[in-house]
Amino acid sequence: ISVLMLLAVALSGCGVARLWEPSREEVLDRILPSAVQVVLEQAEGRRVRSGSGVALASRQVGSRVDCFVVTAGHTVSGLVGQSQAYVVFGGHRGSAVKAPATVIAYRDTPEVDLALLRTESQQCAPARTGGPPLLGESVWVIGFPWGRHMTLTRGIVSQVVMDDDADRSTASRLMVDAPVSYGSSGGGVFEAREGTLIGVVEGYSTAKVMSKGATPAWSIEVPVPGQTYVTPLSDVKRFLSQTSYAD
Repeated sequence: ISVLMLLAVALSGCGVARLWEPSREEVLDRILPSAVQVVLEQAEGRRVRSGSGVALASRQVGSRVDCFVVTAGHTVSGLVGQSQAYVVFGGHRGSAVKAPATVIAYRDTPEVDLALLRTESQQCAPARTGGPPLLGESVWVIGFPWGRHMTLTRGIVSQVVMDDDADRSTASRLMVDAPVSYGSSGGGVFEAREGTLIGVVEGYSTAKVMSKGATPAWSIEVPVPGQTYVTPLSDVKRFLSQTSYAD
């Protein structure tokens, strides 16, 4: 009887889901190697800007491995051709390896904020892409805030804005409540159950904090918790198609 009961549980929908659902550790093992840092430096090696990114695809060309990395367009905007771009791999291990990269496409407009870089690295570990996100779905966000160490945060999909046709696969705006800060733009946003990529960090809402009675007066912009804007994977695919890198 006990064997029959176990078999019945295993064959039920919930039982099968539990049996095949990866653990949190397995999910993190999938997503962490795909997270990279994007750095732009002047000729003398001085860092002028940094951001986050995610390995999207790789291609074997003879003995080398071409790695394609997506990041936010504003990370490279204004510096293409004036600075050397680098992609830093291995941040999850604490043993970073910096590889020179080329910006092969980018857009920095109100409609599209994405860039595609190509580099060579045997450490390239492309993320697995997922389907349209669901409202309330748990997510992991990986970035390199302030150009420093890799940071992993957890949250949920807090907003999905539909297009007029109400098709989630073409959603143009996505928001999660996982906190991020400066330098996290371009970082990967992954659904937490399987570890598939659903988008990249576009930016975050800010609030202005004003000084009181100070001379001279000053103000700073601080992130608003829980309002992280994400470029969904559907927009990434559209950007790749429009820039002739759909393959």
